[in-house]
Amino acid sequence: MSESLTITATEKEALYAEIMPQIASVLANETNVIANLANTSAILKECFNFFWVGFYLVDETVPKGAPEQLILGPFQGPLACTRIRKGKGVCGSAWQECRTLIVPDVEKFPGHIACSSLSKSEIVIPIIKGEKIVAVLDIDSEEVNTFDTVDQLWLERLAELLATKIVVKDEK
Repeated sequence: MSESLTITATEKEALYAEIMPQIASVLANETNVIANLANTSAILKECFNFFWVGFYLVDETVPKGAPEQLILGPFQGPLACTRIRKGKGVCGSAWQECRTLIVPDVEKFPGHIACSSLSKSEIVIPIIKGEKIVAVLDIDSEEVNTFDTVDQLWLERLAELLATKIVVKDEK
């Protein structure tokens, strides 16, 4: 595995097309989920210079009857919220609704959780293993209207790739 990126493209879609095989190569022979998510967040941060890139994993240790929660996983960026309840904020809503959410202006999203006041727009992509969401990929920008269907398409492809590298409790 190479520990360096080759980034020559300047347009968003071309950047995604260029880094996807590199991410796949980084993930190919590594089985540790933390290492894979950490490297993926680093690649996305380096390539796009997003404000915050990271993962929240479904916390499988929450006792039965307690509210389901996401727990902070590997990320790149400033200090982040540690736990997010299902249905709360953009991450919890994407988890509950089982779909990608693009938020052009986080100030207009009801119940937005402001881990940082510098975040202005956000995209959250569920990572689905089988029929179960196991994590979400969360990306924030300091600009409004940063994310669009190009981001959604490529990041959903990335989520599919990452799903193959995550082992859930029932699979062990």
